[in-house]
Amino acid sequence: MPKKRLKGEIISDKMQKTIVVKVEKIKFQQKYKKRYKVHKKYKAHVDSSAGEGEYKMGDEVMIEECKPISKEKKWRVVSKI
Repeated sequence: MPKKRLKGEIISDKMQKTIVVKVEKIKFQQKYKKRYKVHKKYKAHVDSSAGEGEYKMGDEVMIEECKPISKEKKWRVVSKI
């Protein structure tokens, strides 16, 4: 089964080797025929080879699902968009 990939915006880069990425989706409400945005925050691991200073707040990144690295980190950064 392929790994999930999500595109989002970095909202925090204060931790070592970790960034927080906000992923927005547009959902559709069936009864009232309205679209609305929902978001979720994911903690993603930054590889040491990529360099921690490469990713800054506001950057668009692609994250990919991986095996659990810690209690809350189950995603890793693939690339900057």
